[in-house]
Amino acid sequence: MARSFVQLSMDERRVIARMYEKKISQAEIARALHRDRSTICRELRRNFWHDREVPIAQGYWHVTAQQMADDRRRRYRKLLRDPQLCAAVIDRLKDGWSPEQISGRLRLVSGSSAKLSHETIYQYVYSPEGRDQQLARHLPERRRKRRPRYARKPRSLVFPIECAIRNRPDVINSRSEFGHWEADLMIFRKEHGAANIATVVERKSRYTVLFRNNDRRSKPIMSQLIRQLAPLPAQARQSLTFDRGLEFVSWRELEIGMGTTAWFCDPQAPWQKGTVENTNKRVRRYLPPETVVLDVSNQEIRSLCNRLNDTPRKCLGFQTPKEIFSRHLLAMERQSM
Repeated sequence: MARSFVQLSMDERRVIARMYEKKISQAEIARALHRDRSTICRELRRNFWHDREVPIAQGYWHVTAQQMADDRRRRYRKLLRDPQLCAAVIDRLKDGWSPEQISGRLRLVSGSSAKLSHETIYQYVYSPEGRDQQLARHLPERRRKRRPRYARKPRSLVFPIECAIRNRPDVINSRSEFGHWEADLMIFRKEHGAANIATVVERKSRYTVLFRNNDRRSKPIMSQLIRQLAPLPAQARQSLTFDRGLEFVSWRELEIGMGTTAWFCDPQAPWQKGTVENTNKRVRRYLPPETVVLDVSNQEIRSLCNRLNDTPRKCLGFQTPKEIFSRHLLAMERQSM
């Protein structure tokens, strides 16, 4: 039978602090304490003191670590100490209530002496006891494990401010210049896999390119995008506008691969790339969310592209996207001669 886990003591935390300060590896600390390496790694991650105002005070301090661990256990044990309260919380979770709703309702009910923060409920849900009861599946947003807030990477580092759509030139915004595109992914039912359809639309002509991806990883998507647009003249692929989805974090591949500039919508503002959003609605008539994308052949996708590009548009004076697109390409060829 496996030995049950024993919480780290103050003495053990003192040893960890001393060895960590001497820059001794986590593996050596674990061997010195006869602990698993993951225990040391988890301890340093959870009880490391972060102080943004006084960076010099940041570090692993054994007294502070003990206090943080005790506070965490005290909050976590509140539901275990009160079986009746725990049962009530679980019932509300199964009824579809969020932890915040449960906490707020407990505070609102008159005469209720049970006060519980939503953070405590989340901690219980993702605790070993909560996982045994599969409580996470009752949450509005289901995750296999909880992600700490401080570990989330700020999107501003991935999508810099200089590439924000508010800095996009007026010549692109007005659609007066050819060669500026918008791109998006069309997602389908999860049970049918991660395959998706990429939609790429030229803003002035509304010319559409569709292609299938077998997953949502950014680099393969960007590689496919480069393969689709690279054969065009440089003036016909000057820029691409995306939303801030994680599937577009490798956008720099476009600049390296074909010298195309990338622009990004503001957070939660997909309407700022309205051309591709409108095109997605048209495509959904033929590829609804329940479509099994892997069953759709490349020939069918090309046929759908032709259908969209050969359909007259009111915004184009009832010309087709293909006619406008071909006219601009022909003009570029003449200029290069």
